This record gives sequence, C-alpha cells and structure tokens, in this order.
Amino acid sequence: MKPWIKKTLMGIFGASIAVGGLTACSSGHHHRGPMNAEKMAEVRGKVVERVSSKLDLNDAQKAKLNVLADKMEAQRTAFIGKTADPRAEMQALVAGEKFDRTRAQTLLDEKTRAVQTSSPEVISALADFYDSLNPEQQQKVRELMQRRKGWMARG
Repeated sequence: MKPWIKKTLMGIFGASIAVGGLTACSSGHHHRGPMNAEKMAEVRGKVVERVSSKLDLNDAQKAKLNVLADKMEAQRTAFIGKTADPRAEMQALVAGEKFDRTRAQTLLDEKTRAVQTSSPEVISALADFYDSLNPEQQQKVRELMQRRKGWMARG
C-alpha cells in the first residue's frame, strides 16, 4: 500500500473517531451525561448529510457511509459500556484518600478491549466507504482533511 494512502486512511479513521467521540460527548452547555438515542440519531443524520453533500455522494456511497456510521456507533456504545454515569465512575477513582489504581486499570482495560474488538469492523467499513469514492471525491477528502479547522467545519 502506498504511504500516502495509508496516511489518508489513518487520517480519515482518526478524524472519524474524533468526530464520533466529540459528537457523542458534546452537545452544548445544557447537556449532561451521554446523548440519548434520539439526540445521537439527530447528530448522526446531520454528520451523514454534511459528508454526503460535501462529497456529492451517490446512493451506493451513502449506503456505505451509513454502514460506517453504524459501526462507529456500535463502537461508541461498546466503549461507553453499561456505565450509567461515566463521570461518577471517574470521580470514584479519586473519591478516597488514594487514587484507585486497580479500578483505573480495569476501566482502561475495558475501554481498550471495546475499541480493539470493534476496530476491525470500523476500519473495514471505513475502507469500503473510501474505496467506493471516485478519484475526485478521494482528493476532496484529502483537501478537506488538510484544512486547519478540519473537514467537518462549517462554512
């Protein structure tokens, strides 16, 4: 595989994980805790529509983008796990006189395992989506990734 292709795929993968993570964790000053399913679906729809319009995707490409979004959402769900309140879980690590190293390592192991388990599917879906793009669309992805504010920036 050519080095620039590898770099581009890793850049897209990193950007998609970052976008997924940021959209999962943020939604403004009025929001507390993880997004509910309705809000997540709304954000996902906006991201898919934005990518679709920026790249002028056809229906087959949109379908591959939706598969990628499904895989990323599944990875996000696995990463969050069964924790009802992730912030409380983190606060529990410093609640005592000493930092709970054992629990912190257990949390890290759980999160790492969740990412490692679902990453091959995310990478495969990302590769399928990218490979479905024509050369002009691929170039547009590379150009959008080079912009200072990132490719999902408004404007």
